[in-house]
Amino acid sequence: QVQLVESGGGLVQAGGSLRLSCATSGRTFRNYPMGWFRQAPGNEREFVAGISRSGENTKYADSVKGRFTISRDNAKNTVYLQMNSLKPEDTAVYYCAADSRYWDLVAVSRGEYEYWGQGTQVTVSS
Repeated sequence: QVQLVESGGGLVQAGGSLRLSCATSGRTFRNYPMGWFRQAPGNEREFVAGISRSGENTKYADSVKGRFTISRDNAKNTVYLQMNSLKPEDTAVYYCAADSRYWDLVAVSRGEYEYWGQGTQVTVSS
């Protein structure tokens, strides 16, 4: 079993920055590719960024490329999402997720992630 706990969300003005963290516990964190998703009211949960087990491979949604950076610290069992140049359309609940497959790739589909956190709210004001 894997437990994921997100933190770092909040209210920020457009153009500002936030850093989300996802602390994990349970099975060995370094075995899991990790991802960040977000869900705005009335919208489906969408892929934001993902990182492979080793950290060598990353993927981003087109809407956040060049503004968001995903990283991981396997010693701290934590994955991060640095969000810069935030826009009002980035407002959503952000979820951390773990892919339980033992591979060094990055999945972009919600259904490929087995474990999920409870989410953290990010609100960007204009």
